[in-house]
Amino acid sequence: MAYTVYYGTLVHSVSLTELEIIKNGVLVVDNEKGVIVHVEKEVSDLDSFLSTTSFQDAKIEKLGSEQFLVPGFIDTHAHAPQYMFAGSGMDLQLLEWLESHVFPCESAFKDVEHASEAYTKVIERFLLNGTTTCSWFATIHLGACKKLVDIIEGLGQRAFIGKVNMDQNAPDYYIESTEASLDDTRAFIEYVQQKNNHLVTPVVTPRFAITCSTPLMKGLSQLANQYNVPIQTHLCENHDEIDFTCSLFKDSKDYTSIYDDHQLLNERSYMAHCVHMTDDEIKMLADRKTGIAHCANSNFSLHSGVCDVRRFLNQGVKVGLGTDVAGGFSASMLDAVRSTFFASKTVKIMHRDGPLKDKDYAPLSPAELLYLVTLGGADVLGLKDQIGNFEKNKAFDALWVDLENGSIDLMGGETMHQKVEKFLFNGSDQNLKHVYVQGRRVAGKA
Repeated sequence: MAYTVYYGTLVHSVSLTELEIIKNGVLVVDNEKGVIVHVEKEVSDLDSFLSTTSFQDAKIEKLGSEQFLVPGFIDTHAHAPQYMFAGSGMDLQLLEWLESHVFPCESAFKDVEHASEAYTKVIERFLLNGTTTCSWFATIHLGACKKLVDIIEGLGQRAFIGKVNMDQNAPDYYIESTEASLDDTRAFIEYVQQKNNHLVTPVVTPRFAITCSTPLMKGLSQLANQYNVPIQTHLCENHDEIDFTCSLFKDSKDYTSIYDDHQLLNERSYMAHCVHMTDDEIKMLADRKTGIAHCANSNFSLHSGVCDVRRFLNQGVKVGLGTDVAGGFSASMLDAVRSTFFASKTVKIMHRDGPLKDKDYAPLSPAELLYLVTLGGADVLGLKDQIGNFEKNKAFDALWVDLENGSIDLMGGETMHQKVEKFLFNGSDQNLKHVYVQGRRVAGKA
């Protein structure tokens, strides 16, 4: 059949503050292209509606009364190899955690067979949690990075994938030369682009300025421009990290300026964390149209701090959410939503009871949280015209949510808004009956 018609409740973000709930909605997907070709609201009689359209022969999928479709979740920052030790080292701060857990773990991915087994488990787990799009850091190893691309392509996730770059301030057993780092990055970009698969995108990935020399960062900027690919890295995550970074690049005004001075900030760039930012640094991100990946679980778990997302949104900076596995201990974007909620509430308390003294400060609402995990993430990755909500001509990346299976108890009488909130705050992967990417079912509990 050429089309599939989904009939039931549709939930998506129209804007940062506007959550739209469409009852008796019709969403039509072109099965060959995986694209939404029609959306209709308030259709009381599906048969009558179909009789007046060209979709009479479509496959019909009717959602139950306690089910709804929501756009697929978008994770703007995660480390694929680090899922190996997720939940470990949460008593440490960033720099010591890197030395004790991250670098030893990632160095083992020199073994492509090890990488293949690990990455398969990682991608399957993220898909089960409803992460239809993810921006991945891999490792410095070209062979393992290619293997990650192959696995993602086979399992059907939409992904940005970065070969990590590190030519200084790293252990002897896990470091590369500047020349090798640039050569392997070029080879990786070409490997991904030659697949001609629009679901997988190479992304230039300097780990952070501490581990990247000036020649390396300038070379990576040139590669990003030559191949027209995105750039991802870390920024202003931890006070010790910021101090060390600035001590290495004394000619730059601040941490954010280091990346700008190396031509790594533009509309295709996005920075993870951004916890401790000056007003000038936030303005620079806004001026460069650079987005941020907010990783609240990680910021709490590694004692990095509390990021004030409202501060960025008020300045027009693009914001999405990230799990930052394994700085964050959970692969679930629902956890990212909840951690973001707690971070926002913490900032509210700091305004009310602490030195900020802004009693009118508004924490993030459920509608804004859903935006950040869907359309906001799409904006950060430059995909807002392709995914993030249920608009015509966008890809059908979606989650079929079933509230009657899993960890949610419906007590009767809940409004649809309350049911959406119960999913955000009480739901789990057990509530995901189907997970779709580009119209293809890639995971689910059905």
